[in-house]
Amino acid sequence: MEGFVYLYVFMLAAFTGYEVISRVPVILHTPLMSGSNFVHGVVLVGGMVALGNANPDDPLQLAIGFIAVLLGAANAAGGYVVTERMLAMFKGGKKEGGK
Repeated sequence: MEGFVYLYVFMLAAFTGYEVISRVPVILHTPLMSGSNFVHGVVLVGGMVALGNANPDDPLQLAIGFIAVLLGAANAAGGYVVTERMLAMFKGGKKEGGK
């Protein structure tokens, strides 16, 4: 029965996340992206802790920890790249033929 509880919690979190994000006004998406990059950093630290606590004799634990760190770092870096590109869209462009 424990697996069904985990599945239920995952489905509930996915539904709640979708409902919350779908109701965010467009003007707030960029600040929320910046805030979510902090969460990606926490995920990266969690992956580093998991890798640090992995049994050195168990290649499965090492592989999962390494993949967690790799994906957490890619997610955090990608979030900052996307946020930077979104902020660049709001900057004023150069006007043609004028000062």
